[in-house]
Amino acid sequence: MPKRILLVCTGNSCRSVMAQGLLQHALKQQEHRLSEPVEVASAGIFAIEGMPPSRDTVRLLQQAGIDMSSHMAQVVTDRLIREADLIFVMERFQANELVRRVPDATPKVHLLKTFGLPLASDVASLDADIPDPIGKPPEVYERCFALIRTCVERVANALFAPQEP
Repeated sequence: MPKRILLVCTGNSCRSVMAQGLLQHALKQQEHRLSEPVEVASAGIFAIEGMPPSRDTVRLLQQAGIDMSSHMAQVVTDRLIREADLIFVMERFQANELVRRVPDATPKVHLLKTFGLPLASDVASLDADIPDPIGKPPEVYERCFALIRTCVERVANALFAPQEP
């Protein structure tokens, strides 16, 4: 059975779509380094079912050689939360909402921005949220995309790391 990773944001049209596309791409590029298959999906706390990704999201992903133009937004469900092995959220309120709905999910819900960083005092003071670029100028999307790319690289590297016995 494959490992299931769920990426969650608010509307499932920008940040979680970027993260899903980038992570799927990274895993496909290094698939020989995976010890088990990995499925990647995304959803939104307040998504409008079937809504396409924002134009800037599609544009940035296409510039990176990733086509997510056919993505359709979906609302995060309790079932998606339960079935995921790892869940990455963009903001603290999303983590709180997922855990409120499915308390058993607590150990598998992580803030994408801080995942894989050393637990030091400077990390505790770090702004752990990845701000929503929806409705903002292209340069805001570009900064968001660059940040998500860095975070996704840490996630991918953790998945590639050899498992301890």
